[in-house]
Amino acid sequence: MKFSHFDLSFLHKGQKVEVTLTGNAANVHLMTCDEFNKFKSDSVHRGLGGLTRQSPVYFYVPFNSRWHVTVDFGGYIGKVETKVVTYPVDMPQTT
Repeated sequence: MKFSHFDLSFLHKGQKVEVTLTGNAANVHLMTCDEFNKFKSDSVHRGLGGLTRQSPVYFYVPFNSRWHVTVDFGGYIGKVETKVVTYPVDMPQTT
């Protein structure tokens, strides 16, 4: 299966990930390294996300780890441009 891959490196719990698609609807998933390796080998895998028809889509990192975003068409034909942005964890304001 063809897919686009974005290695987000290490992210902290609570960080926001924004994925913007221009073009077709697509499957967008956020997953750990282990789950990404399962995805690449076409094994059963888990991740956050799914079919995305409206852009942008936002994820909040559930725990500290190295994270990956994948974008695919589930075997169908399509074309999409993807932009992925990560934001730092919101820190409480101190006065």
